This record gives sequence, C-alpha cells and structure tokens, in this order.
Amino acid sequence: MAAARRRTDGERSAADRILATASELFYERGIRATGVNTIAERAAVTKVTLYAHFGSKDGLVAAHLRARDQRWWAEFDEYLASCTTAEEWLETTFDAYQAWALAGEFRGCGFVNAATELTAADHPGHAIIGGHKAGIRRYLEAFATEAGCAHPAEVAEEWFLLLEGATVTASLRHSTEPFHRARHAALRLLPATNRA
Repeated sequence: MAAARRRTDGERSAADRILATASELFYERGIRATGVNTIAERAAVTKVTLYAHFGSKDGLVAAHLRARDQRWWAEFDEYLASCTTAEEWLETTFDAYQAWALAGEFRGCGFVNAATELTAADHPGHAIIGGHKAGIRRYLEAFATEAGCAHPAEVAEEWFLLLEGATVTASLRHSTEPFHRARHAALRLLPATNRA
C-alpha cells in the first residue's frame, strides 16, 4: 500500500511538473512554437510520461488553460476580498489586471494569445477560453446589477471591453497607462451615488 501511494505521489509530481513547464513555455514562446519534446526535456520526463498524463499536446494545452483559469479566479478573489464599496470593487478589478501586467514578462492575455493560435474549431481549448471570458462578463454584470446600474448587461459589456482593450494596448505599448485610462472610463459608468 505504501509503495502504491509513493507511486501515485510520484506520478502526480510528474504531471504537475509537465503542466507547470508547459504553461510557462506556452506563455513565453507560444503554443505552436513549443513542442512536446521541449516540454518533456525541460520537465525532466519522457514523452511517454507526458502522453500518459495528458494524452496529446491538445490535451496538455486544455489542461494548461483550465489551470490558468482556476489560478486566475483564485488570485482575483484575493484582490477583491477587502473591497467594501462599489467604487472599490471596480477600481480593484482594473488594479488586478494592471498587477498581472506588471508581474514578470507581460505578453498580453494568455487566453487571447491561445485563442489566436488554436486554429482548429473543435480544439478543446476554445470552450475553456470562451468559458473564462463569459465568466468575467457574468461577474461584471452581477456587479453592475448590485451597483444599481440601470442597464447592467450593457454596462458589463462596456467594462469588459475596457478591460480587454486595456490589456491588449498595455502589452503593445509596454505601459500600464491604458489601465489608468480604462479605470477612469469605467468609473464614469457607475451610478453617481456609488462615486466619490
């Protein structure tokens, strides 16, 4: 029993190493430019082990996107934990995006980057990317409703476009200024009672 437990822990460790390595390389170099040989070598496993855990490169890409989505929401929840007013919630949402842009070598949104590379319409990654972005819009709409916006779905879509546009522009300009401008534009969409 102990031997079986050790083997399971070792397999889990290998899968974690593969996933962490793939996620790093996919973001740094791109999905198509990163081969499974490179991932296996960097993770110190064989290709057989990689395929045993993820089935294919497409399976690994999907696992990478799922893990990125889970990590993103966990970090986002931490950012919002101390917010008490509508204005704080909205400002912190933009602050969170800006903080991610400042963390390490920023190459834009990892989900958008992946979407541009996954050319096959039936790639499993598309559903994960679409689900992630839909989740952000749902969050924004729920927040807009709670903040008393007259047309929460419309306001949420405008906030979403401001966030996405600021992220793309920040990566192109290598500047966080787009987040500042987008934050100010977003605050103007809040009902006057929620603004200082």
